[in-house]
Amino acid sequence: MARENPRWGYTRIQGALQNVGHRVGRTTIADILKRHGVEPAPERGKRMTWSQFLNAHWDVIAAADFFTVEVWDLRGLVTFYVFFVIELATRRIEIAGITPGPSEAWMMQIGRNLTDPVGGFLAEKTLVILDRDSKYSAAFRSLLADADVESLRLPARSPNLNAHAERFVRSIKDECLSRMIFFGGRSLRKATREYAAH
Repeated sequence: MARENPRWGYTRIQGALQNVGHRVGRTTIADILKRHGVEPAPERGKRMTWSQFLNAHWDVIAAADFFTVEVWDLRGLVTFYVFFVIELATRRIEIAGITPGPSEAWMMQIGRNLTDPVGGFLAEKTLVILDRDSKYSAAFRSLLADADVESLRLPARSPNLNAHAERFVRSIKDECLSRMIFFGGRSLRKATREYAAH
C-alpha cells in the first residue's frame, strides 16, 4: 500500500486498513515499513526508483550507445565505432552511424538525422539514455534538447542502468560480428543493419 501510494503517511495507511477491517497502530505500520526498507511518506514521495522511472516513461524513452568492431582495410586492421539507438518499448534498433573516427561534427550530423521531425528515430521520443562517453558532447546534448529530447546521463560505470542497449551489444557480437571477418566498412554496415532489422 505504501509503495503504490508514495505520498500516504502512516495515518492515511492506518485509515485505509481500517476501511477494509484491519485495526493496526501507527507505530506498527511505521515498524513494518522500516523493516522492509520503505521510507516515511515525504521522502518516499520525492524519490523514484529506476524501474519506476522506466515504467512511467516507457513509450518515450530511447537508449543510445557505441560498440567497436575491428575491420580489415587497405591500411590494415581499423577500429570502427558503431553508434546505435534502441527504442525501449519495442526494442527496435536504429544503426545511426558507423565510422572509424566519431568526431564532434559527425556526432552533430547523426544528432540532426535522429531528431529530424519527419523521419528521425527520436522524433517521437522525449528522453534518451546516454552514458558519460565524451563523444556525447555538450553541443550534441544541446542539439537533442533543442528538438525536445532530454539527455538522461547515467552515472559512471553503471552499464546495468542501460541494460537493453548492453544486451543488444552482447547479442550482435555473439550472434553476428564475432562470426565474421569484415573487409572494409561497407561489409560491416551491411551486416549490422541487417542484424538490427531482424
